[in-house]
Amino acid sequence: MNLDNMEKFELILDHIPGALYVDTEGIVKYLNEQCAKYIGVNLEWALGKDILEVFPETRMMENMYINRPKIVFYHSFGAGISVNVPVFLNGERVGLLEYDVVQASEVLYELSDNYTKFLDEELHSLRREINELRGGKYSIDDILGQSEVIDKLKEDIRSAALSDATVLIYGETGTGKELVAHAIHNMSRRSKNNFVKMNAANLPESLAESELFGYEGGSFTGARKEGMKGKFEQADNGTLFIDEINQMSYAIQPKLLRALQENEIEKIGSDKSISIDARVVATTNQDMRKLVKDGKFRQDLFYRLHVILIIVPPLRQRKEDIPILADDFIKKYSRTVGKTIRYVDDDVYKKLKSYDWPGNVRELQNVIERAIAFSKGGRITAEDVELPGAQKQQDVYDVSSDNPIDAAKKKAEREIIIQVLNECNGNKTKAAGVLKISRPLLYQKMNRLGL
Repeated sequence: MNLDNMEKFELILDHIPGALYVDTEGIVKYLNEQCAKYIGVNLEWALGKDILEVFPETRMMENMYINRPKIVFYHSFGAGISVNVPVFLNGERVGLLEYDVVQASEVLYELSDNYTKFLDEELHSLRREINELRGGKYSIDDILGQSEVIDKLKEDIRSAALSDATVLIYGETGTGKELVAHAIHNMSRRSKNNFVKMNAANLPESLAESELFGYEGGSFTGARKEGMKGKFEQADNGTLFIDEINQMSYAIQPKLLRALQENEIEKIGSDKSISIDARVVATTNQDMRKLVKDGKFRQDLFYRLHVILIIVPPLRQRKEDIPILADDFIKKYSRTVGKTIRYVDDDVYKKLKSYDWPGNVRELQNVIERAIAFSKGGRITAEDVELPGAQKQQDVYDVSSDNPIDAAKKKAEREIIIQVLNECNGNKTKAAGVLKISRPLLYQKMNRLGL
């Protein structure tokens, strides 16, 4: 249907919530039908009347002589948020336009929650940038999940951060051990100093000593004339993170032990000791006691590293965290590939929970990345999610993966939330206050529990 320019203009104005225009004398020159219904007046009657007669709660006359748009809150009228915009013609002020951004408290709460979430994400991003400048890339906020085992892990991290003792982090491949190491550093008194990484698995035995302790110039063929600082010296007053220490050469282990015990090192080609204050945080994906028993790792070094032990739980022990992790990966990778994911089918989460994840969080990350690539129309379906051995698992997608204890916990949590919401007449802000949690967390719990 073709519309002339005036009809198009009127059509647009009719669809702007709360559109209202007054001249400089406060006379109503225009309001649309939606606005008239919202403030409870007859449209024909209101035209030509004084704005204070039509809409006594307005602040338009207070804002008549503003020079730029201004936000107005109406606490006593629908919990609304409006924008007042000055109108000029040929450089002369001729009136003021008002239109609504929010007209209902429910929308206001949703806007508030979304904006709070946005600010949290911005703050999180800023913290990450600061941490990357310091060397520690991740913080404890990057450890996602609400399960009991994750709460316990975060408690262990906070406790370890208060100490300068060596830390041994144990966890299966893909559980996020390095993330835990970063979090310990960034919560410790050393957070403003260097976080230096070293992977023992990728280091040939011939280079291990020079990498760890450095060397003096000209101390061997191919050495730099100016010499080199080793990882210990680079991490002075900071943290030295040794990944996969279970694969460290047996020959270098006594020298590492001495550095830990004496807090000093000797560079290759030097007979002088250098005092070092570097905290060592190491990871392993193998049972270190078995390696000691098999003669593959020194017992004295193991005990020196084992002052604080932190165990990172595998994903199969915290399947209730899968939706949180999946949503975070969806947000991350959809931006990377330039896709907008607007909806995730419930069957996706059921399917993800049906799998035991031998590759842990890293494997989940890869599965989500593939699902985004195969998704269509801004939606991820169960068909987009490909799991290893999918044919074996296809009959259990609609079966709950919760054990009886988890099921009982979820049932109790669901009943409490329903009871509180009923007592608060469905007001989520009040309900969150009664439950002593934030509104966003209440929304997350309601979504997880199907409320």
